Amino acid sequence: MQLEWMGRYRGVLEKLIKYCNVYAQCFNKEINRIDDVSFSFAQIQVVEYLIENEELAQNMTMIASRLGIKQSQFSKLVSKLVSKGMLERYHAEGNRKSVIILVSDFGKRIYAKYSQQILNRHFAMMFEQAKDLGQDEIDAFERFLGAPYANKAQHQCKKLIKL
Repeated sequence: MQLEWMGRYRGVLEKLIKYCNVYAQCFNKEINRIDDVSFSFAQIQVVEYLIENEELAQNMTMIASRLGIKQSQFSKLVSKLVSKGMLERYHAEGNRKSVIILVSDFGKRIYAKYSQQILNRHFAMMFEQAKDLGQDEIDAFERFLGAPYANKAQHQCKKLIKL
């Protein structure tokens, strides 16, 4: 039976769900290894975000919110990455409560190697399939994927309480 509510997007949704499920299975497992350093996809996403936004010098609360994860989970990821030497903690002069996280030179080297590996093993195939898309089509697909999360409150998981 074909589920009618998916309409013409059934194929896209099926592939998206499978992609998300496979990714979720290994998101928090430290299965990536470069130069004797193991890390998870969750950890490398933190490094990636920090590298891409280092000029903003955001505090931990702002970064956790931007990544869509709880502050407690973000703190654990940061602590692991600090212990591996990939991140460094700082605070602004005169404000010890606002912790600023930056990627160390070592973390940047690890990320550079990781990004080349993930491009070659994974994303190059996806980019090849999308090479003929125009920028308008890519922008539309980005909006398509982001639509459910445009409202910040919608991406929060809520615990259900039985009545």
